[in-house]
Amino acid sequence: MKKITIAIDGFSSGGKSTMAKELARKIGYIYIDTGAMYRAVTLYCLMNNLIKDNVINREKLKKEIDNIKIDFHLNPETQLPETYLNGKNVEKEIRGMEVSRNVSNISAIGFVRTAMVKQQQEFGKSKGVVMDGRDIGTVVFPDAELKIFMTAAPEIRARRRYEELTAKGEKVSFEEILENVKQRDHIDQTREESPLKQAKDAIVLDNSNMTKEEQNAWLMHQYLLALEK
Repeated sequence: MKKITIAIDGFSSGGKSTMAKELARKIGYIYIDTGAMYRAVTLYCLMNNLIKDNVINREKLKKEIDNIKIDFHLNPETQLPETYLNGKNVEKEIRGMEVSRNVSNISAIGFVRTAMVKQQQEFGKSKGVVMDGRDIGTVVFPDAELKIFMTAAPEIRARRRYEELTAKGEKVSFEEILENVKQRDHIDQTREESPLKQAKDAIVLDNSNMTKEEQNAWLMHQYLLALEK
């Protein structure tokens, strides 16, 4: 059966990963969460004291970037991929607020993006992949057969993130998360290296008022249409 590359880009906390994971599971594709890759690099920096008072030790990070290996392994119970940093499962650690506060600044660094894009392109060489992030349709896979650009109001994305974290028992404030979402939007859109932008041939999905079921059905329809081309 014909296999294609599916690139899903969009703003933070927009539901890209959830939707992409579900599609990949249904159609038997490999799912790669590129946002998790940058979060893993950020976690590495925090664990190794490469971030102090919001200042990144770029010189040291550049020396160590080639030693930061990120993989994804399927959880046998959930049947969902989880993120591994140098052989250790860090799926839970990379989702915390400390990582969220620093990830946009880490992902704006040119040599970090170069290293991650190289790994991402290796993951997708054989097609049959669903990948989400900020620059998948514009930089990583500009020739992807299906490109989606997701958006939603900042307040709605912040509310989703707040509910996700509180459901895990984390004590966070909605105001802090909303501010974080807005800051990340600004950094992602204005950075010099691979800024977040809609690919010219991407299909826009504003999911502000959609349920997960509606989003999944919409994406499946787009996938089936892409297969016919």
